Amino acid sequence: MPQYNFKKRLKIFYGKHLLKLIVRFLWATCRIEAVVGEEHLKELAADQKAFIPCFWHELLIFGVYYLWQLQKQGVNIGFLVSPSADGELGAQLLDSYGIKAIRGSATRTGAQAMQALYSAIKKEGVCPANSPDGPKGPAREFKMGTIMLAQLTQAPIVPLAYATDKAWRLKSWDKFVVPKPFSRIKIVIGQPIYVAKKLDKDAQEAARRQAETALNEVLQLAQTDFD
Repeated sequence: MPQYNFKKRLKIFYGKHLLKLIVRFLWATCRIEAVVGEEHLKELAADQKAFIPCFWHELLIFGVYYLWQLQKQGVNIGFLVSPSADGELGAQLLDSYGIKAIRGSATRTGAQAMQALYSAIKKEGVCPANSPDGPKGPAREFKMGTIMLAQLTQAPIVPLAYATDKAWRLKSWDKFVVPKPFSRIKIVIGQPIYVAKKLDKDAQEAARRQAETALNEVLQLAQTDFD
């Protein structure tokens, strides 16, 4: 852990255990009743190909849970985490579940974050979970950074979404989804999206729009049973 003062270390320690308790309770009480499109990820896992799983920031809780479950199939999951003290809390929480924390900030240290993600994919075979509208939005707007990462690494983008029949919506920029205990969950995985290595700006923008549409389509499909 970086050198934080006692107050920050205390905040990280108690915050990690509180978050873990809440997350474990939700994961244990909610029921995943359907996973649609799982064959797309199984094929990539069988070929031992690194990929970039993507879900909107609002869907973090069960997005991470589903990817954590994939570790049983040998998928090496990672997550970009801010180098800040708050990020340290998240990094320790991920580490407790065996998920690799890749330290970097998409907004403050973009180039360094891209380098860290590139290295994790190419050298370690990590599949870095990505919320392409995070960390501050706008909500459900797919940012170009993920497209550039897919170009550089030639790892496919895999769109993922979930929906639930009962949830709270936080008053955050993304209206973050917190499934209520004992709710039903439906997860949908879309087909992998491959981005060519050499694209001009127009083609990059077309790829970005394609990925954004794909994420919204899997979300709409997940919500079908609960509308």
